[in-house]
Amino acid sequence: MILESKTIRLRLVEEADAEFILSLRLDNRYNQFLSLVDSNLAGQISWIRSYKLEEKEKKQYYFVIERLDGVRCGTIRVYDLKLDSFCWGSWILNENKTRYSALESAFLIYQFGFEILGYNKSHFDVMKENKSVISFHKKMGANIVREDSINFYFEILKETVESTRKQIKEKFKL
Repeated sequence: MILESKTIRLRLVEEADAEFILSLRLDNRYNQFLSLVDSNLAGQISWIRSYKLEEKEKKQYYFVIERLDGVRCGTIRVYDLKLDSFCWGSWILNENKTRYSALESAFLIYQFGFEILGYNKSHFDVMKENKSVISFHKKMGANIVREDSINFYFEILKETVESTRKQIKEKFKL
């Protein structure tokens, strides 16, 4: 499965991506707001194998974000599928990203959740210290529905994403 936009695409993770994923997850420029990961390549490969079983069962989906020229520049994941909502996260973009890859990857993941999986709502959490990502989600139209001492918990509706997409498409020519 491949989802494509103007400058990037999302494709499902494969075992061959283990070293790339590990390099992102262990890089202090990108991992400040992510859960800890074992630095063992064999462990990452094993995790991907387990994940692929859950993918087959349609429980979660993990994507590599790559530029249209094939250069990998990040990851994004859909998980915690509920009756009325999907969660997304594990969102990392490295220095090889395109100018609008954050917007494009967010819209692609919403396209996946809303159009392919059939949900009308998405939920996700962001650590309170991750100010730039909180700002991004608020600009997209997401609402904080609760919080704890560490995280804000957001929801966004399909129609809100569609409205934001129209506004951004006109503004940025995406």
